Amino acid sequence: MTDALPDHELLREEEVREAKEKELPAPDGVEPSSGGPEAAAETIRRNRRPFVLRLAIIGGALLAAGVIYFWLSSRNIESTDDAYTDGRAMTIAPQVSGLVVSLDVADNQFVREGDPLIHIDPRQYVHDRDSAQGALDVAKAQLAGQRLGAEIARKNFPALLKQAQAQLASAQAAEIRAQADYQRQRSLPKQATTQQEVDAATAALRQAQAQVQLAEAQVLAAEPVPQRIGQADADVGQLTGQVEQAQARLDQAKLNLDWTVVRAPQDGWITKRNVELGNYVTPGQQIFSIVSPEVWVTANFKENQLGGIRPGQPVKIKVDAYPQLALKGHVDSVQLGSGSKFTAFPPENATGNFVKIVQRVPVKIVIDSGLDPKLPLPLGLSVVPTVTLK
Repeated sequence: MTDALPDHELLREEEVREAKEKELPAPDGVEPSSGGPEAAAETIRRNRRPFVLRLAIIGGALLAAGVIYFWLSSRNIESTDDAYTDGRAMTIAPQVSGLVVSLDVADNQFVREGDPLIHIDPRQYVHDRDSAQGALDVAKAQLAGQRLGAEIARKNFPALLKQAQAQLASAQAAEIRAQADYQRQRSLPKQATTQQEVDAATAALRQAQAQVQLAEAQVLAAEPVPQRIGQADADVGQLTGQVEQAQARLDQAKLNLDWTVVRAPQDGWITKRNVELGNYVTPGQQIFSIVSPEVWVTANFKENQLGGIRPGQPVKIKVDAYPQLALKGHVDSVQLGSGSKFTAFPPENATGNFVKIVQRVPVKIVIDSGLDPKLPLPLGLSVVPTVTLK
């Protein structure tokens, strides 16, 4: 029977036996018995039962309390480890081509809006500006001359018409006089005149008639006064357009010259520098990226976690890179579309066999407090946000 007892009970029984043989009192908590080792072991077990029972009750109570605490503390929260820091990273590219003659920033340097990043060789663009300025000056001079001509035309063309009309009237008067002389010579008897005088009167009449025709033609030519003034105004308008074109070319040349200095569009940190001193750059070529200071968290919650998430709910954020940071924020917005909807090749669930996959939806979380200015928070760091639903 003793072989079936545990080791600690065998040791206890051995102690009882030795105490009995030496006629010493039994160990504390064990009453002497005359029933032998089996009776002593039974007494020890009987005395231990209340202690084991109390220990089991305490353990059960602690377990139940832990389960209740876990349920109470987690029933109104949603968390995910599929989250990362996010922000705006702008690509910087030159708008004119040329040789880089000055590199004004270094990797990971913080720049302010308007700070120069690189300088492109400006000599060609200075020449283009000066050439455009000269063309503009010529066009303005031509326009000024044409405007003066238009003002003169407004006065000259009506005057020319009146002059032609006056000449016509004079020619008509001369014709009337020549006609009278001719008629008088024709009415005289042959003895009162000579053939020479008749011929002279006839020639004078024909000459007067020709002068009238000439004057009439001049009047006809001078009559379209509005049309001639309109033509002068049209010439002014054409030269005005040329001046505007020359001004536009000058403005573009100045803009190109200004673009030879690539400047920071906003505050941020220089990243992914892809240019060196002496490189030839072209428009649209990526030479920098600037990461803005504004950082938020993009958390990809499962679709079955979105039921209680609403904008404005408080969020606790843990950053894997900085366990000492205790960031606090709030839910800003929920993207109206799952991540798979905006991929380059969205799934076509209407084809083939369908297997339901739990989708994830990006949720933007704005950081309110807890950031340490001495600790950089790069984009793409893994974080664990915990949203309090109620």
